[in-house]
Amino acid sequence: MTVEGVTYERRSAAPVIAPVRPRKLAKVPFVELTEGRLAGVVSSGSDPARVYVSSINAGDHGLSCRTNNNRPCGGFGGSHPCNHLRALADAAVTQYGIDRVARYLKADVAPGADDLWAGIRPSSAEPRAADVFAGFLRHLTYLELPPSTEAMPELQWFPAAGLVR
Repeated sequence: MTVEGVTYERRSAAPVIAPVRPRKLAKVPFVELTEGRLAGVVSSGSDPARVYVSSINAGDHGLSCRTNNNRPCGGFGGSHPCNHLRALADAAVTQYGIDRVARYLKADVAPGADDLWAGIRPSSAEPRAADVFAGFLRHLTYLELPPSTEAMPELQWFPAAGLVR
C-alpha cells in the first residue's frame, strides 16, 4: 500500500483510518475488529461497577455476551442479540462505517443499507469474554502512563503521528 509515495510494507508505521463519525465512549468504551470477530466492552445501564463483554464472530455470526465477572448476560438468548450486542454493533458502525463492519463480519448487507442486523444470521458462540476483557484492560494501562516522548518497545506497532488518512 502506498500513501503519498511511501510504501508502508517497508516501514514500521502504518496509516490510521480515521473514524467515520466521532462516538461517545460512555456506553461502549472499547470496540475493535480483531481476531475474526467484532468485540467490545459495553457499560451496564443499571450498575456502574459492571460492564458486559460482547462479541460477534465473523462468518458464522456467533454471539456472546457476559459480564466482567464472566457471568452470562441476562438478556442474551443464545442466538438472539441482547441490548449490549446491539450497542456494540451500533458503536462499531459509528467508528468504522457499516460497509467495513459488514465486510469484516461477512454480513449480507445491501449497498446503502443502514441496518447491520439485517445481514447477520446469529448463532450461539463460545464465550470469549476473558480475551476481550484482557485486551481492554491492556489498553487502559497505557492511559495511566505519564506523558513521554520516549519510545515504548511494546507500542512499536502503533501508527506514527501524521499518517492518518
